Amino acid sequence: MTSEHYDVVIIGAGPGGYTVALRSAELGKSVLLVERDDVVGGTCLNRGCIPSKALITATRTIDTIHRGEQIGIDCELHEIDFGKLRAFRDGTVSTMRDGLLALLTFRGVHMVQGIASVVEDGHVHVRPAQGGQTIRIRTADGDFKDGGQSLDVTAGDVVIATGSRPKPLDVAPFNHVLIDSTRALALNSFPHSAVVIGSGATALEFASMWNSAGADVTLIMRGDIVLSRSDRRAAKILMRELKRQGITIVTNAAITAVDTGENLGVTVHYTDADGNGQEVFAEWALAAIGRVPNTDGAWFAKASIELDENGLVKTDAYGRTSREHVWALGDITPGHQLAHRAYQQGYVVAETIAGLDPSPVDEYTIPTVVFSNPEFASVGYTLREAKADTELVDVTETLIPVMSNARMLMSGASGSVSVVSGKKSADQSDDVHVLGVHIVSPDASDLIAEAQQIIGNHVPLSAAARNIHPHPTFSEMLGETLLKADGRPLHTR
Repeated sequence: MTSEHYDVVIIGAGPGGYTVALRSAELGKSVLLVERDDVVGGTCLNRGCIPSKALITATRTIDTIHRGEQIGIDCELHEIDFGKLRAFRDGTVSTMRDGLLALLTFRGVHMVQGIASVVEDGHVHVRPAQGGQTIRIRTADGDFKDGGQSLDVTAGDVVIATGSRPKPLDVAPFNHVLIDSTRALALNSFPHSAVVIGSGATALEFASMWNSAGADVTLIMRGDIVLSRSDRRAAKILMRELKRQGITIVTNAAITAVDTGENLGVTVHYTDADGNGQEVFAEWALAAIGRVPNTDGAWFAKASIELDENGLVKTDAYGRTSREHVWALGDITPGHQLAHRAYQQGYVVAETIAGLDPSPVDEYTIPTVVFSNPEFASVGYTLREAKADTELVDVTETLIPVMSNARMLMSGASGSVSVVSGKKSADQSDDVHVLGVHIVSPDASDLIAEAQQIIGNHVPLSAAARNIHPHPTFSEMLGETLLKADGRPLHTR
Protein backbone atom coordinates (compact mmCIF):
# COMPACT_ATOMS: atom_id res chain seq x y z
CA MET A 1 0.00 0.00 0.00
CA THR A 2 1.36 3.40 -0.90
CA SER A 3 -0.49 5.32 1.81
CA GLU A 4 -2.39 4.80 5.06
CA HIS A 5 -4.88 7.52 4.14
CA TYR A 6 -7.42 7.32 1.34
CA ASP A 7 -9.98 9.74 0.06
CA VAL A 8 -12.55 6.92 -0.05
CA VAL A 9 -12.55 3.55 1.72
CA ILE A 10 -15.26 1.12 0.62
CA ILE A 11 -16.34 -1.91 2.64
CA GLY A 12 -17.71 -4.54 0.26
CA ALA A 13 -16.85 -5.27 -3.40
CA GLY A 14 -20.31 -6.14 -4.70
CA PRO A 15 -22.12 -4.10 -7.40
CA GLY A 16 -22.62 -1.05 -5.19
CA GLY A 17 -19.16 -1.08 -3.65
CA TYR A 18 -17.22 -1.60 -6.85
CA THR A 19 -19.28 1.07 -8.63
CA VAL A 20 -18.27 3.60 -5.98
CA ALA A 21 -14.66 2.45 -6.34
CA LEU A 22 -14.60 2.74 -10.15
CA ARG A 23 -16.38 6.09 -10.29
CA SER A 24 -14.40 7.61 -7.40
CA ALA A 25 -11.12 6.59 -9.04
CA GLU A 26 -12.38 8.02 -12.32
CA LEU A 27 -12.94 11.32 -10.48
CA GLY A 28 -9.36 11.37 -9.22
CA LYS A 29 -9.88 10.02 -5.71
CA SER A 30 -7.53 7.62 -3.95
CA VAL A 31 -9.59 4.51 -3.22
CA LEU A 32 -9.27 1.45 -1.00
CA LEU A 33 -11.72 -1.42 -1.56
CA VAL A 34 -11.99 -3.96 1.26
CA GLU A 35 -13.69 -7.33 0.61
CA ARG A 36 -13.98 -10.30 2.95
CA ASP A 37 -14.02 -12.83 0.07
CA ASP A 38 -10.99 -13.59 -2.06
CA VAL A 39 -12.88 -12.49 -5.17
CA VAL A 40 -14.60 -9.29 -6.25
CA GLY A 41 -18.17 -8.97 -7.48
CA GLY A 42 -20.16 -9.87 -4.38
CA THR A 43 -23.21 -12.12 -4.32
CA CYS A 44 -24.48 -10.99 -7.71
CA LEU A 45 -21.48 -12.00 -9.75
CA ASN A 46 -20.34 -15.01 -7.73
CA ARG A 47 -23.43 -16.52 -6.08
CA GLY A 48 -26.45 -14.90 -7.69
CA CYS A 49 -27.26 -13.06 -10.91
CA ILE A 50 -24.51 -14.42 -13.15
CA PRO A 51 -24.35 -18.13 -12.28
CA SER A 52 -28.15 -18.36 -12.09
CA LYS A 53 -28.61 -16.80 -15.52
CA ALA A 54 -25.94 -19.09 -16.95
CA LEU A 55 -27.97 -22.10 -15.75
CA ILE A 56 -31.22 -20.53 -16.94
CA THR A 57 -29.64 -20.05 -20.37
CA ALA A 58 -28.87 -23.78 -20.40
CA THR A 59 -32.35 -24.89 -19.37
CA ARG A 60 -33.94 -22.64 -21.97
CA THR A 61 -32.09 -24.70 -24.55
CA ILE A 62 -34.04 -27.67 -23.17
CA ASP A 63 -37.28 -25.70 -23.59
CA THR A 64 -36.33 -24.96 -27.19
CA ILE A 65 -35.76 -28.65 -27.89
CA HIS A 66 -39.17 -29.53 -26.46
CA ARG A 67 -40.76 -26.73 -28.49
CA GLY A 68 -39.23 -28.15 -31.68
CA GLU A 69 -41.71 -31.00 -31.95
CA GLN A 70 -44.62 -28.54 -32.02
CA ILE A 71 -43.22 -26.67 -35.01
CA GLY A 72 -41.96 -29.60 -37.05
CA ILE A 73 -38.38 -29.98 -35.82
CA ASP A 74 -37.78 -33.59 -34.83
CA CYS A 75 -35.16 -33.58 -32.08
CA GLU A 76 -34.73 -34.99 -28.61
CA LEU A 77 -32.62 -34.47 -25.51
CA HIS A 78 -30.33 -37.44 -24.86
CA GLU A 79 -28.63 -36.31 -21.68
CA ILE A 80 -27.18 -33.38 -19.78
CA ASP A 81 -23.40 -33.37 -19.50
CA PHE A 82 -23.15 -31.88 -16.03
CA GLY A 83 -19.38 -31.58 -16.30
CA LYS A 84 -19.68 -29.28 -19.29
CA LEU A 85 -22.61 -27.46 -17.69
CA ARG A 86 -20.54 -26.75 -14.56
CA ALA A 87 -17.68 -25.53 -16.75
CA PHE A 88 -20.08 -23.22 -18.59
CA ARG A 89 -21.47 -21.85 -15.32
CA ASP A 90 -18.09 -21.40 -13.65
CA GLY A 91 -16.41 -20.13 -16.81
CA THR A 92 -19.03 -17.41 -17.23
CA VAL A 93 -18.52 -16.28 -13.64
CA SER A 94 -14.71 -16.32 -13.81
CA THR A 95 -14.63 -14.42 -17.10
CA MET A 96 -16.83 -11.65 -15.72
CA ARG A 97 -14.92 -11.59 -12.44
CA ASP A 98 -11.52 -11.40 -14.12
CA GLY A 99 -12.73 -8.54 -16.28
CA LEU A 100 -13.93 -6.62 -13.23
CA LEU A 101 -10.68 -7.21 -11.37
CA ALA A 102 -8.70 -5.99 -14.36
CA LEU A 103 -10.83 -2.85 -14.58
CA LEU A 104 -10.40 -2.05 -10.88
CA THR A 105 -6.66 -2.50 -11.23
CA PHE A 106 -6.56 -0.34 -14.35
CA ARG A 107 -8.39 2.47 -12.51
CA GLY A 108 -5.83 2.35 -9.70
CA VAL A 109 -8.14 1.03 -6.99
CA HIS A 110 -6.23 -0.56 -4.10
CA MET A 111 -7.80 -3.80 -2.86
CA VAL A 112 -7.39 -5.90 0.26
CA GLN A 113 -9.07 -9.05 1.53
CA GLY A 114 -10.21 -8.77 5.11
CA ILE A 115 -13.09 -7.85 7.38
CA ALA A 116 -13.43 -4.09 7.84
CA SER A 117 -15.16 -2.06 10.52
CA VAL A 118 -15.60 1.65 11.15
CA VAL A 119 -14.08 2.51 14.51
CA GLU A 120 -13.46 6.19 15.06
CA ASP A 121 -13.73 9.34 12.97
CA GLY A 122 -12.14 8.69 9.59
CA HIS A 123 -10.68 5.42 10.85
CA VAL A 124 -11.24 1.93 9.40
CA HIS A 125 -9.83 -1.21 10.97
CA VAL A 126 -9.30 -4.35 8.86
CA ARG A 127 -8.69 -7.78 10.36
CA PRO A 128 -8.09 -11.10 8.57
CA ALA A 129 -11.05 -12.69 6.83
CA GLN A 130 -12.63 -15.74 8.42
CA GLY A 131 -10.16 -18.62 8.32
CA GLY A 132 -7.27 -16.34 7.41
CA GLN A 133 -4.20 -15.48 9.45
CA THR A 134 -3.29 -12.21 7.78
CA ILE A 135 -4.67 -9.35 5.74
CA ARG A 136 -4.18 -10.08 2.03
CA ILE A 137 -3.23 -7.25 -0.28
CA ARG A 138 -4.17 -7.56 -3.95
CA THR A 139 -1.16 -6.90 -6.19
CA ALA A 140 -1.20 -5.30 -9.64
CA ASP A 141 -1.05 -8.71 -11.34
CA GLY A 142 -4.15 -9.89 -9.49
CA ASP A 143 -2.43 -12.11 -6.92
CA PHE A 144 -2.25 -11.57 -3.15
CA LYS A 145 0.59 -10.76 -0.81
CA ASP A 146 0.77 -10.85 2.99
CA GLY A 147 -0.48 -7.62 4.58
CA GLY A 148 0.18 -8.39 8.22
CA GLN A 149 -2.09 -9.14 11.18
CA SER A 150 -4.25 -6.04 10.77
CA LEU A 151 -4.58 -2.85 8.79
CA ASP A 152 -5.65 0.57 10.00
CA VAL A 153 -6.34 3.40 7.58
CA THR A 154 -7.93 6.82 7.71
CA ALA A 155 -10.37 8.03 5.11
CA GLY A 156 -12.03 11.20 4.01
CA ASP A 157 -15.21 9.19 3.45
CA VAL A 158 -16.24 5.61 4.19
CA VAL A 159 -18.82 3.75 2.11
CA ILE A 160 -20.52 0.66 3.56
CA ALA A 161 -21.71 -1.91 1.00
CA THR A 162 -21.73 -5.14 2.98
CA GLY A 163 -24.66 -6.72 1.12
CA SER A 164 -27.07 -9.38 2.35
CA ARG A 165 -27.48 -13.12 2.88
CA PRO A 166 -30.37 -15.58 2.42
CA LYS A 167 -33.04 -15.55 5.13
CA PRO A 168 -33.69 -18.91 6.83
CA LEU A 169 -37.12 -20.31 7.67
CA ASP A 170 -38.41 -19.66 11.19
CA VAL A 171 -39.12 -23.36 11.69
CA ALA A 172 -35.85 -24.86 10.46
CA PRO A 173 -32.26 -23.80 9.74
CA PHE A 174 -30.51 -24.41 6.44
CA ASN A 175 -28.85 -27.83 6.22
CA HIS A 176 -27.69 -30.42 3.70
CA VAL A 177 -31.06 -30.72 1.92
CA LEU A 178 -32.91 -27.58 3.05
CA ILE A 179 -30.76 -25.17 1.10
CA ASP A 180 -30.43 -21.50 0.25
CA SER A 181 -29.89 -19.97 -3.19
CA THR A 182 -26.10 -20.01 -2.83
CA ARG A 183 -26.07 -23.76 -2.22
CA ALA A 184 -28.67 -24.34 -4.96
CA LEU A 185 -26.43 -22.64 -7.52
CA ALA A 186 -23.50 -24.78 -6.45
CA LEU A 187 -25.31 -28.08 -7.02
CA ASN A 188 -23.48 -30.17 -9.60
CA SER A 189 -26.69 -31.61 -11.07
CA PHE A 190 -30.33 -30.66 -11.32
CA PRO A 191 -32.73 -32.19 -8.78
CA HIS A 192 -35.24 -34.86 -9.73
CA SER A 193 -37.76 -33.27 -7.37
CA ALA A 194 -37.75 -30.05 -5.40
CA VAL A 195 -39.89 -27.96 -3.09
CA VAL A 196 -39.36 -24.23 -3.49
CA ILE A 197 -40.58 -22.09 -0.60
CA GLY A 198 -41.25 -18.47 -1.52
CA SER A 199 -42.91 -16.36 -4.19
CA GLY A 200 -40.30 -13.77 -5.14
CA ALA A 201 -37.85 -13.56 -8.02
CA THR A 202 -35.37 -16.11 -6.65
CA ALA A 203 -38.07 -18.68 -5.89
CA LEU A 204 -39.70 -18.31 -9.31
CA GLU A 205 -36.42 -18.48 -11.22
CA PHE A 206 -35.34 -21.72 -9.53
CA ALA A 207 -38.81 -23.24 -9.86
CA SER A 208 -38.90 -22.39 -13.56
CA MET A 209 -35.32 -23.50 -14.21
CA TRP A 210 -35.64 -26.83 -12.42
CA ASN A 211 -38.99 -27.50 -14.04
CA SER A 212 -37.44 -26.94 -17.48
CA ALA A 213 -34.70 -29.41 -16.56
CA GLY A 214 -37.34 -32.07 -15.85
CA ALA A 215 -37.69 -31.83 -12.10
CA ASP A 216 -41.00 -32.32 -10.30
CA VAL A 217 -41.36 -28.89 -8.69
CA THR A 218 -43.76 -27.74 -5.97
CA LEU A 219 -43.84 -24.03 -5.18
CA ILE A 220 -45.25 -23.16 -1.75
CA MET A 221 -46.12 -19.58 -0.81
CA ARG A 222 -47.88 -17.88 2.09
CA GLY A 223 -49.88 -15.45 -0.06
CA ASP A 224 -52.41 -15.95 -2.84
CA ILE A 225 -50.22 -14.80 -5.68
CA VAL A 226 -46.57 -14.68 -6.78
CA LEU A 227 -44.65 -11.39 -6.65
CA SER A 228 -47.14 -9.95 -4.18
CA ARG A 229 -45.82 -6.39 -4.43
CA SER A 230 -45.98 -6.30 -8.21
CA ASP A 231 -48.80 -5.65 -10.65
CA ARG A 232 -51.48 -8.20 -9.74
CA ARG A 233 -52.76 -8.77 -13.26
CA ALA A 234 -49.28 -9.52 -14.62
CA ALA A 235 -48.46 -11.69 -11.59
CA LYS A 236 -51.64 -13.74 -12.07
CA ILE A 237 -50.79 -14.32 -15.72
CA LEU A 238 -47.26 -15.39 -14.83
CA MET A 239 -48.62 -17.80 -12.21
CA ARG A 240 -51.02 -19.24 -14.78
CA GLU A 241 -48.15 -19.83 -17.20
CA LEU A 242 -45.99 -21.50 -14.54
CA LYS A 243 -48.87 -23.86 -13.72
CA ARG A 244 -49.40 -24.57 -17.40
CA GLN A 245 -45.76 -25.68 -17.63
CA GLY A 246 -46.29 -28.25 -14.88
CA ILE A 247 -45.21 -26.48 -11.68
CA THR A 248 -47.47 -27.32 -8.73
CA ILE A 249 -48.29 -24.09 -6.88
CA VAL A 250 -49.63 -24.11 -3.32
CA THR A 251 -50.99 -20.77 -2.11
CA ASN A 252 -52.02 -19.44 1.30
CA ALA A 253 -49.80 -21.99 3.03
CA ALA A 254 -47.77 -21.81 6.24
CA ILE A 255 -44.66 -23.96 6.69
CA THR A 256 -44.87 -25.78 10.04
CA ALA A 257 -41.85 -28.12 9.93
CA VAL A 258 -39.15 -29.49 7.67
CA ASP A 259 -37.92 -33.06 8.21
CA THR A 260 -34.53 -33.99 6.81
CA GLY A 261 -32.26 -36.98 7.06
CA GLU A 262 -29.03 -38.21 5.56
CA ASN A 263 -29.68 -39.41 1.98
CA LEU A 264 -33.43 -39.43 2.65
CA GLY A 265 -34.48 -36.20 1.01
CA VAL A 266 -36.75 -33.69 2.71
CA THR A 267 -40.37 -33.59 3.82
CA VAL A 268 -41.97 -30.15 4.06
CA HIS A 269 -44.99 -29.90 6.36
CA TYR A 270 -47.45 -27.05 5.93
CA THR A 271 -51.02 -25.99 6.62
CA ASP A 272 -53.16 -25.22 3.58
CA ALA A 273 -55.68 -22.42 3.04
CA ASP A 274 -58.27 -24.34 5.06
CA GLY A 275 -55.93 -24.92 7.97
CA ASN A 276 -55.42 -28.60 7.20
CA GLY A 277 -52.03 -30.20 7.67
CA GLN A 278 -50.29 -31.28 4.46
CA GLU A 279 -46.85 -32.52 3.47
CA VAL A 280 -44.76 -32.89 0.34
CA PHE A 281 -41.59 -34.93 -0.15
CA ALA A 282 -38.70 -34.03 -2.47
CA GLU A 283 -35.00 -34.54 -3.05
CA TRP A 284 -34.24 -30.93 -2.14
CA ALA A 285 -36.06 -28.01 -0.54
CA LEU A 286 -35.04 -24.45 -1.37
CA ALA A 287 -36.00 -21.67 1.04
CA ALA A 288 -36.13 -18.40 -0.93
CA ILE A 289 -38.11 -16.10 1.34
CA GLY A 290 -35.93 -13.02 1.21
CA ARG A 291 -32.55 -11.77 2.33
CA VAL A 292 -31.11 -10.41 5.57
CA PRO A 293 -28.86 -7.29 5.51
CA ASN A 294 -25.30 -7.80 6.72
CA THR A 295 -25.52 -5.13 9.39
CA ASP A 296 -25.43 -7.27 12.52
CA GLY A 297 -21.78 -6.57 13.28
CA ALA A 298 -21.33 -4.94 16.68
CA TRP A 299 -19.37 -2.10 15.10
CA PHE A 300 -22.49 -0.64 13.48
CA ALA A 301 -23.88 0.33 16.87
CA LYS A 302 -20.46 1.36 18.21
CA ALA A 303 -20.00 3.62 15.20
CA SER A 304 -23.43 5.21 15.80
CA ILE A 305 -24.76 4.13 12.39
CA GLU A 306 -28.53 4.19 12.74
CA LEU A 307 -30.54 1.17 11.57
CA ASP A 308 -34.29 0.76 11.10
CA GLU A 309 -36.47 -1.97 12.61
CA ASN A 310 -35.45 -4.36 9.79
CA GLY A 311 -31.73 -3.89 10.34
CA LEU A 312 -31.36 -1.66 7.26
CA VAL A 313 -29.15 1.42 7.36
CA LYS A 314 -31.06 4.69 7.40
CA THR A 315 -29.79 7.09 4.74
CA ASP A 316 -30.87 10.22 2.96
CA ALA A 317 -31.53 10.24 -0.78
CA TYR A 318 -27.78 10.53 -1.47
CA GLY A 319 -26.63 7.67 0.77
CA ARG A 320 -25.54 9.69 3.82
CA THR A 321 -25.91 7.79 7.10
CA SER A 322 -26.43 9.17 10.61
CA ARG A 323 -22.66 9.48 10.90
CA GLU A 324 -20.86 12.24 9.05
CA HIS A 325 -18.72 11.10 6.09
CA VAL A 326 -20.09 7.55 6.33
CA TRP A 327 -22.31 6.39 3.47
CA ALA A 328 -24.31 3.25 2.74
CA LEU A 329 -25.88 1.67 -0.34
CA GLY A 330 -27.15 -1.56 -1.87
CA ASP A 331 -28.89 -4.39 -0.03
CA ILE A 332 -28.27 -2.86 3.40
CA THR A 333 -30.48 0.15 2.59
CA PRO A 334 -34.31 0.19 2.34
CA GLY A 335 -35.64 -0.53 -1.16
CA HIS A 336 -35.18 -3.03 -3.95
CA GLN A 337 -32.29 -5.46 -3.40
CA LEU A 338 -31.11 -5.31 -7.00
CA ALA A 339 -27.66 -4.99 -8.56
CA HIS A 340 -28.73 -2.27 -11.01
CA ARG A 341 -30.16 -0.20 -8.16
CA ALA A 342 -26.83 -0.52 -6.34
CA TYR A 343 -25.00 0.61 -9.49
CA GLN A 344 -27.03 3.81 -9.61
CA GLN A 345 -26.64 4.39 -5.89
CA GLY A 346 -22.90 3.94 -6.37
CA TYR A 347 -22.79 6.69 -8.95
CA VAL A 348 -24.77 9.01 -6.68
CA VAL A 349 -22.56 8.35 -3.64
CA ALA A 350 -19.26 8.68 -5.53
CA GLU A 351 -20.28 11.88 -7.31
CA THR A 352 -21.71 13.45 -4.16
CA ILE A 353 -18.48 12.71 -2.27
CA ALA A 354 -16.57 14.32 -5.15
CA GLY A 355 -18.62 17.52 -4.85
CA LEU A 356 -20.76 17.04 -7.92
CA ASP A 357 -24.54 17.43 -7.89
CA PRO A 358 -26.08 14.15 -9.08
CA SER A 359 -29.80 13.47 -9.00
CA PRO A 360 -30.73 10.89 -6.36
CA VAL A 361 -32.03 7.49 -7.44
CA ASP A 362 -35.76 7.57 -8.20
CA GLU A 363 -37.02 4.32 -6.71
CA TYR A 364 -40.04 4.25 -9.03
CA THR A 365 -37.83 4.14 -12.11
CA ILE A 366 -35.94 1.00 -11.03
CA PRO A 367 -37.02 -1.94 -13.21
CA THR A 368 -37.52 -5.36 -11.67
CA VAL A 369 -37.03 -8.55 -13.66
CA VAL A 370 -37.75 -12.22 -13.01
CA PHE A 371 -35.96 -14.60 -15.39
CA SER A 372 -38.71 -17.19 -15.26
CA ASN A 373 -40.28 -18.78 -18.32
CA PRO A 374 -41.86 -16.57 -19.58
CA GLU A 375 -40.05 -13.61 -18.09
CA PHE A 376 -41.64 -10.95 -15.91
CA ALA A 377 -40.49 -7.32 -15.97
CA SER A 378 -41.94 -4.22 -14.38
CA VAL A 379 -41.12 -0.56 -13.86
CA GLY A 380 -42.98 2.34 -12.31
CA TYR A 381 -46.36 2.39 -10.60
CA THR A 382 -48.80 -0.48 -10.45
CA LEU A 383 -52.41 0.51 -11.06
CA ARG A 384 -53.12 0.16 -7.34
CA GLU A 385 -50.19 2.40 -6.38
CA ALA A 386 -51.05 5.05 -8.97
CA LYS A 387 -54.68 5.27 -7.84
CA ALA A 388 -53.55 5.60 -4.23
CA ASP A 389 -51.19 8.51 -5.02
CA THR A 390 -53.07 11.75 -4.40
CA GLU A 391 -50.73 13.65 -6.73
CA LEU A 392 -51.91 11.61 -9.73
CA VAL A 393 -55.26 12.02 -11.49
CA ASP A 394 -57.12 10.36 -14.38
CA VAL A 395 -55.22 7.12 -13.83
CA THR A 396 -56.00 4.37 -16.34
CA GLU A 397 -54.65 0.97 -17.32
CA THR A 398 -54.31 -0.15 -20.93
CA LEU A 399 -53.82 -3.71 -22.18
CA ILE A 400 -53.70 -5.41 -25.55
CA PRO A 401 -54.25 -9.04 -26.59
CA VAL A 402 -50.63 -10.16 -26.78
CA MET A 403 -51.40 -13.06 -29.12
CA SER A 404 -52.01 -10.46 -31.83
CA ASN A 405 -48.22 -10.03 -31.87
CA ALA A 406 -46.61 -12.31 -34.47
CA ARG A 407 -43.49 -13.07 -32.42
CA MET A 408 -45.54 -13.97 -29.35
CA LEU A 409 -47.67 -16.27 -31.49
CA MET A 410 -44.54 -17.96 -32.88
CA SER A 411 -43.01 -18.40 -29.43
CA GLY A 412 -45.68 -20.74 -28.12
CA ALA A 413 -45.78 -18.69 -24.92
CA SER A 414 -48.42 -16.37 -23.57
CA GLY A 415 -48.26 -13.30 -21.40
CA SER A 416 -49.41 -9.72 -21.06
CA VAL A 417 -48.40 -6.10 -21.48
CA SER A 418 -50.06 -3.32 -19.52
CA VAL A 419 -49.42 0.41 -19.39
CA VAL A 420 -50.52 2.57 -16.46
CA SER A 421 -50.93 6.22 -17.41
CA GLY A 422 -52.26 9.39 -15.86
CA LYS A 423 -51.75 13.06 -15.20
CA LYS A 424 -49.72 14.73 -12.51
CA SER A 425 -51.93 17.23 -10.68
CA ALA A 426 -49.07 19.71 -10.29
CA ASP A 427 -48.17 19.55 -13.99
CA GLN A 428 -49.46 22.71 -15.69
CA SER A 429 -48.97 21.21 -19.16
CA ASP A 430 -51.85 18.74 -18.59
CA ASP A 431 -49.79 16.05 -20.34
CA VAL A 432 -50.69 12.41 -19.80
CA HIS A 433 -47.59 10.48 -18.66
CA VAL A 434 -46.64 6.83 -18.67
CA LEU A 435 -46.55 5.88 -14.98
CA GLY A 436 -45.91 2.14 -15.13
CA VAL A 437 -45.29 -0.74 -17.52
CA HIS A 438 -45.68 -4.43 -16.66
CA ILE A 439 -44.70 -7.22 -19.05
CA VAL A 440 -44.98 -11.02 -19.03
CA SER A 441 -43.30 -12.27 -22.19
CA PRO A 442 -40.20 -13.88 -23.67
CA ASP A 443 -37.40 -11.27 -23.57
CA ALA A 444 -39.32 -9.07 -21.10
CA SER A 445 -35.98 -8.41 -19.38
CA ASP A 446 -34.82 -6.52 -22.48
CA LEU A 447 -38.17 -4.96 -23.38
CA ILE A 448 -38.43 -3.21 -20.01
CA ALA A 449 -35.41 -0.99 -20.80
CA GLU A 450 -37.46 1.12 -23.22
CA ALA A 451 -40.21 1.50 -20.63
CA GLN A 452 -37.64 2.60 -18.04
CA GLN A 453 -36.35 5.29 -20.38
CA ILE A 454 -39.88 6.57 -20.98
CA ILE A 455 -40.75 6.69 -17.29
CA GLY A 456 -37.34 7.79 -16.05
CA ASN A 457 -37.19 10.68 -18.52
CA HIS A 458 -40.83 11.68 -17.91
CA VAL A 459 -41.73 11.32 -21.58
CA PRO A 460 -45.39 12.25 -22.23
CA LEU A 461 -47.58 9.40 -23.44
CA SER A 462 -48.22 11.09 -26.78
CA ALA A 463 -44.47 11.27 -27.48
CA ALA A 464 -43.78 7.75 -26.22
CA ALA A 465 -46.49 6.37 -28.51
CA ARG A 466 -44.64 7.79 -31.52
CA ASN A 467 -41.60 5.58 -30.91
CA ILE A 468 -40.93 3.33 -33.90
CA HIS A 469 -40.57 -0.38 -33.21
CA PRO A 470 -39.03 -2.79 -35.74
CA HIS A 471 -41.36 -5.39 -37.21
CA PRO A 472 -41.87 -8.21 -36.39
CA THR A 473 -40.58 -8.05 -32.80
CA PHE A 474 -41.75 -8.55 -29.24
CA SER A 475 -41.09 -4.84 -28.71
CA GLU A 476 -44.10 -4.04 -30.88
CA MET A 477 -46.31 -5.20 -28.01
CA LEU A 478 -45.20 -2.23 -25.94
CA GLY A 479 -45.58 0.07 -28.96
CA GLU A 480 -49.12 -1.16 -29.60
CA THR A 481 -50.07 -0.74 -25.93
CA LEU A 482 -48.74 2.82 -25.90
CA LEU A 483 -50.69 3.60 -29.07
CA LYS A 484 -53.88 2.23 -27.55
CA ALA A 485 -53.30 4.19 -24.33
CA ASP A 486 -52.93 7.31 -26.48
CA GLY A 487 -56.31 6.63 -28.09
CA ARG A 488 -55.07 5.54 -31.51
CA PRO A 489 -54.58 1.76 -31.64
CA LEU A 490 -53.35 0.25 -34.91
CA HIS A 491 -53.40 -3.56 -34.81
CA THR A 492 -55.78 -3.93 -31.85
CA ARG A 493 -59.26 -2.75 -31.05
